[in-house]
Amino acid sequence: MKRFAVPAAWSAAIETWAVHLRAAGRSSASIETRTEHLRRFARQTGTPGPGMVSAARLVDWAGSRDWARETRRSHYASLRSFYGWAIEAGICAEDPTAALPSIKPGPAVPRPATDRAYREALAAADARGHVILRLAGEAGLRRGEIARVHRRDLLTDLTGVTLVVHGKGDRVRLVPLSPSLGREVDRALAVSDWLLPGPGDSHMTARHVGKLGSQWLPEGVTLHQLRHRFATVVNKATHDLVSVQRLLGHASVATTQRYVAVDEDTLRAAAMSAAV
Repeated sequence: MKRFAVPAAWSAAIETWAVHLRAAGRSSASIETRTEHLRRFARQTGTPGPGMVSAARLVDWAGSRDWARETRRSHYASLRSFYGWAIEAGICAEDPTAALPSIKPGPAVPRPATDRAYREALAAADARGHVILRLAGEAGLRRGEIARVHRRDLLTDLTGVTLVVHGKGDRVRLVPLSPSLGREVDRALAVSDWLLPGPGDSHMTARHVGKLGSQWLPEGVTLHQLRHRFATVVNKATHDLVSVQRLLGHASVATTQRYVAVDEDTLRAAAMSAAV
């Protein structure tokens, strides 16, 4: 499908919507994701503005996307949120997203990156990529959480190094770091107050962090799969799903279960434990 630049009417509406999301208390990472979904839609469809999108055009575009189930659900949620706001704001008269089919959540399918893929990525990465990969793979941070790491978030006491992580919905959690990872983060923060400085006095965007980290990973492996790796490794070592939940910053254990892969040997040992 041909790609177009984002038309001015789309850009203005998306920027105003972003202000609305910020006023509603949405996190910067969430706003970045949602607005990028809309910009991508505007570029790929080439429609002049939000009010020019018909239900048929929207469904045609959605049907041409080769997406995983959760990716599709996320894009649909962004479109529905935007058009719900656009109608209230008087920007659009009709909501084309009513034509989008509902997508049920998929079954829990953990997708941890393999240790081999992780080691090879670490060996190839530059200094900036290395710390991004380690914070995802050995501390379980999301890309938006890595982007927001600040010098004040690194705490050291008699028990070791702990990172204050600013998660989704502005929820804060404490994640202990290994001594080597703590030293690496500390060295990176010696250059700037932000671990990953962005324009002006701000930090890098979550999207940019994702690109920087993923470029070192093999084809088909994402930075988020390193978070799955962290969850799987920690659960295997501790057999404590609640601790994994707290480290990942999930609201429920049910969500955490979607991250934890169980290998064949563990399943066999569990089944054999019932033998008499």
